[in-house]
Amino acid sequence: MKTTKSFLLFAVILLMAACSSEPQKPAEKPAAEAKPAFQNTYVTGREALQKMYIAARSWAPDAKPYNLDSQPTKESNGQDGNAGIWQAGFASPSKREVKMFSWSGIKADGAPEPGIASRPSDIYNPANTYTQIFDIAFLKIESTQALEEANKHGGDKLLKKSPDTQIFYVLDWDGKKNNLVWRVLYGETKNDPKLAVDVDASTGQFLRVER
Repeated sequence: MKTTKSFLLFAVILLMAACSSEPQKPAEKPAAEAKPAFQNTYVTGREALQKMYIAARSWAPDAKPYNLDSQPTKESNGQDGNAGIWQAGFASPSKREVKMFSWSGIKADGAPEPGIASRPSDIYNPANTYTQIFDIAFLKIESTQALEEANKHGGDKLLKKSPDTQIFYVLDWDGKKNNLVWRVLYGETKNDPKLAVDVDASTGQFLRVER
């Protein structure tokens, strides 16, 4: 009789312990970190050229630039001296080739994929005035500084009349004057601007204006 009571008591204790204990929950997996949303990036001409210069040196160790120009977009019309798309031409005397590189910091219709891209190389002719290479050390004046100088010579007046005017930036070596030149172009197209102002890319000095 005592044995039966002891067994029943033991069973009751086990049942109470089972009811009072909560089932263990499985360990929760840490939430995956969300990737930050892509943000458009706009840079100055010298910063963009330096990015492409590294890529060009991977293509040819002796590569030097001969041209740099910007491409305005709806998101950035160039009025702050920056651009989301830049392209540059490089030449390699040892390879006797030229190659075009582009840098994009934006995602937009018609824009290249963000990052640096290049086109197939072409033949380099050192006598060609359109592909006169220059040392990147000559570029001491930023596109933003060139804009400030250009605005003093007609740019400000034009922008007051037409606030939505696009601004293009072109960097070339002037073989006749033997200097590096920023050409700041105001207008809808680079080839037919309303105003073009040339600024020395080494000193920041105003050179000439074309209307």
